[in-house]
Amino acid sequence: MCLAYPYKIVEVRDEWTAVAEVQGVKTEVALHLLPEKVKEGDWVLVHVGFAIKKLSEEEAQESLRYWDEILRLTQPNME
Repeated sequence: MCLAYPYKIVEVRDEWTAVAEVQGVKTEVALHLLPEKVKEGDWVLVHVGFAIKKLSEEEAQESLRYWDEILRLTQPNME
């Protein structure tokens, strides 16, 4: 099973790397596995540092809501 988290591209450094951000956390991601190019503002799913799929903003927001719900259900003291 693969777990991936949506991130928004905030800087494209070169053909193979970008900086992505979600909830104030920035990280460098590898773009090697994406069949298409990304630009600033695009959303991608990130798994172990690799962007594996482009998402629409709606898909990304829906995924973030699911992750928040999982966290809420597994960490009841987080509220």
